[in-house]
Amino acid sequence: MQLLSISTPSIRRTSITLLRIFVLGMLLTGLPLSAADPVPKNDRDPHYNEIGFFDIHVCNWPDRSLFFMPLFSTPRFAETEKIEVFYPDGSLLSELDLRNFRKITPKNKPPKRVFMIETDVPPGAPDGWYSARISMKDGNQYLARDYVILDSLPHASGHVPAPDQEVDEVPKELAWDPIPGAGFYQVFIRDLWNDSKLIHGSKLLSESRLALPQGLLEKGGYYSWVIHARDTNEHVLLGDFNHGSLSQPVNFSISD
Repeated sequence: MQLLSISTPSIRRTSITLLRIFVLGMLLTGLPLSAADPVPKNDRDPHYNEIGFFDIHVCNWPDRSLFFMPLFSTPRFAETEKIEVFYPDGSLLSELDLRNFRKITPKNKPPKRVFMIETDVPPGAPDGWYSARISMKDGNQYLARDYVILDSLPHASGHVPAPDQEVDEVPKELAWDPIPGAGFYQVFIRDLWNDSKLIHGSKLLSESRLALPQGLLEKGGYYSWVIHARDTNEHVLLGDFNHGSLSQPVNFSISD
């Protein structure tokens, strides 16, 4: 099925949804998608192995071409020698730079590092099972997989407050138009009078609105906000999420 050749957005989204249902059914029944692209033969989420969690996001960011963001999260980072990411045909997509990571400190659990890289989606990149091979310093290797469906999640629009708007009163919420294909959103707000300091990062939202904490914004303030949209969350087939988009920053001010 050549999803990228379908030009009508509504037909394309319907086709992608049907394909997701079909692939998930194959995963849960243990049947192969094709002779060349078998479903992982295990009885758990294929994104996880003994070392950590693997996922690939298809990202639609402002002012750049569509890109992959493969990542691997592990508490055993000190033992990790190499992380390689492969296309469905087994050819190398990228190697994660172990110097590029985010630190995560879960409550009552060992600290983790999330290794990630950004690489442009090349023409003709296929749907299918992308894989990560994690090589450890003791010589052992571990495999994890993520099913990727190539598509682009639209950017958010219809912002309220609107770009460069000055509002008379401190808003009680921020809102935007629902994004076709998006199931969750996060909003990040920066204070432009305070060196663009990040003052709020929301939890995952299921609606296209954010109720603002009392006292977060002030009269006379000047702020910027962006919306990160994602299609799914912790999906057994598509991982943490498959498609994501980030809106352009939208600035607004509040009169004194």
